[in-house]
Amino acid sequence: VSTMSAKASSGGKEESSGMRSETLGESGCSEDIKRRQVILVAYLIATLELTFLFMQMGVMPYLAKSLGLDSVGFGYLQTTFGVLQLVGGPVFGRFADQFGTRAALILSCASGSAFFLLMSISTSIPLLFLSRLPAVFMHGLPGAQKVITDLTTPSQRADALGKLGLCFGIGIIIGSALGGVLSTKFGIFVPTYVGLVGNLINTMIAMVWIPLQAKPKSDHHVMEHSNVFSIRDILRLMKFPGVMEVFIIKVFAGLPIGLFLIMFSIISMDFFGLEAVESGYLMSYFGVLQMVVQGLVIGKLTNHCTERTLLRLSVFVFAGVGLGMALMRTVWHYCIIAVPLVFAFSMMGTITDSILTKAVPSSDTGTMLRICASVQPLTRTVGPTIGGVLYKQFGVSSFGYLQLIVNIGLFVYLLKSKIPLREMKSQ
Repeated sequence: VSTMSAKASSGGKEESSGMRSETLGESGCSEDIKRRQVILVAYLIATLELTFLFMQMGVMPYLAKSLGLDSVGFGYLQTTFGVLQLVGGPVFGRFADQFGTRAALILSCASGSAFFLLMSISTSIPLLFLSRLPAVFMHGLPGAQKVITDLTTPSQRADALGKLGLCFGIGIIIGSALGGVLSTKFGIFVPTYVGLVGNLINTMIAMVWIPLQAKPKSDHHVMEHSNVFSIRDILRLMKFPGVMEVFIIKVFAGLPIGLFLIMFSIISMDFFGLEAVESGYLMSYFGVLQMVVQGLVIGKLTNHCTERTLLRLSVFVFAGVGLGMALMRTVWHYCIIAVPLVFAFSMMGTITDSILTKAVPSSDTGTMLRICASVQPLTRTVGPTIGGVLYKQFGVSSFGYLQLIVNIGLFVYLLKSKIPLREMKSQ
């Protein structure tokens, strides 16, 4: 009897254990589905915000010109935007750490709504400058990156974050074309109304679909005492072997072209003589190139070549792009130059980020990525003013000559120097 009761007892335990494991499996599966849904929503929010941002970028030079702003004044307007983004980045990061990613994304989308609202009533130059103010909290892409980082394992993270490049490409293609078509057919302010409504919808999406707390509870203590941005961290990381040299190459190799691209909306209007819709199509072409290069070319090359080789290749191609730009006369020339330009930009960004994050301890990779991410806002800060002066005083060819000279110098330096890099194929 005792044996039978023991068997019954053990059978009952096995059955209850099986039911518990089945329940845990189901709950784990449902949690995984929810995480994937939230990540897809993050991609959607980032794509919409970038679409509206590129839409206004295509329209802005025409709006500024209609209000009497020249190329130098437009440079100051772009600088204002860059400064606000640069200052707001660390503040936005701290806000996300303190109040959660959902609150941060809602803040970003709501700021986008205010941005387009002010832009839609900009009937004078002071109002146009005032409309830049909400840009301090417009950081939809970093917000989406944080959602994805919180909800993915380290092995999934690179692939999930890489797909944000696709969102960026879609934003350029749709936003640039849409801005040109709407402003040409319906009026210069219509894209601002679309951007306002779109950002309000984006705000609602973030409120409904992004959970209050995306990050698993066990991970919260890791971020509690971390600094969002500090000079001490930058100086400490720059002391690691090879970091300072590679970071300098990252900043200066694409700087002259970066200045050109910041001024491109003015150049497309004055130098190429394009209308808003044609300028939008050109930017869309740029977006398609970026998606093709990022999706099909970069991955294959990083699997077959060492990082040192690819770094040298990027600088060499950048020098060739500089020569092409110095000789460029028509928009068709630019369409040809855009192919190596996009390749060099994408390769330089991918390779330098990879080298720099490998050169520092794993606990510092997040800080290193934030430092790398600051290069673009920094270029947007100083670029428009310098670019405006270069364009007005020396013309479009000056960007090409500067690009050529800088990258020839960097290429010679890379050939002669012994920067300590891991001589392995990127994985």
